[in-house]
Amino acid sequence: MAKFQDHPAIPSPRIGVLIVNLGTPDAPEAGAVRRYLRQFLSDRRVVEIPPFLWQPILRGIILNVRPKKSAHAYAQVWSEDGSPLAAITRRQAGALKGAFGESVIVDHAMRYGRPAIGERIAALKDQGCERILIAPLYPQYCAATTATANDAAFAALAAMRWQPAIRTLPPYHDDPAYIAALKASLESALEKLDFAPDAILASFHGMPERTLQLGDPYHCHCRKTARLLSEATGREIQVAFQSRFGRAKWLEPATDATLAAMPGRGIRKVALVAPGFSADCLETLEELAIRGKEGFLAAGGTDFAYLPCLNDSSPGVEMLRSILARELAGWLPAS
Repeated sequence: MAKFQDHPAIPSPRIGVLIVNLGTPDAPEAGAVRRYLRQFLSDRRVVEIPPFLWQPILRGIILNVRPKKSAHAYAQVWSEDGSPLAAITRRQAGALKGAFGESVIVDHAMRYGRPAIGERIAALKDQGCERILIAPLYPQYCAATTATANDAAFAALAAMRWQPAIRTLPPYHDDPAYIAALKASLESALEKLDFAPDAILASFHGMPERTLQLGDPYHCHCRKTARLLSEATGREIQVAFQSRFGRAKWLEPATDATLAAMPGRGIRKVALVAPGFSADCLETLEELAIRGKEGFLAAGGTDFAYLPCLNDSSPGVEMLRSILARELAGWLPAS
């Protein structure tokens, strides 16, 4: 059969893996933060108030007040590599390069900000990826995190003539590989402390209590992660939820209130972990490591340690390689 003379070039078939995290402003400046917050807080998955009620509040009050304060917080954790979340996610993708063979391209994207999910899906497709695994790096499933990342991916597909086949990474809150990585990271970090903590507190990102009532499994996933980590390490691990926003009732107990109450209960030395975050970010490095420490010490605590997330550590990267390889099964060539 004769080849069509002007047929466009088609690259060799490949497989893509796109790891996705929440996102970050481009700079620790009010303007960049305002653009980021406008996109983030306009997501119907994140704020479930009807837009005709919410948008005037967002544009009239929040985007005129919050960016300057948030920019100051970002400035405290910004590094030469930029946003910690962006830098770590980029390193995670780099550490996974070649992990699944030469035919697999690993890339990264952010749900809000850059690099955008749609942009990177298009880039993977241009490189010949006819099958793509979308991997939101949220161990515990939540509509405001996992689902909205998948939404963005599917919205990008809706605009494509030749769509790649798509798989999505399920939550891995109770995956043995994830619990084993948390255990190794926690025990290694505790060994390096110059004090023995009276308590270990696991802080997860908060969500409105209404999300639990509507059927979101996030609260249960967080509790199960903490229970399994406690069983794996043989240590008691308390659970709290951080980052409350607005007047709605949020999941409890609150991290800041829990830390403030601990010294009064005789807990003066604490180690804090954040198992729900795959990479350190503003919420861990500023809210927990800085403000959490200040609140705990001001309440009478004597020793405080924030223990890093899995990030691009060896246990963290090996865990990602394991769970991603499982989801690629059937796509990868037989070894």
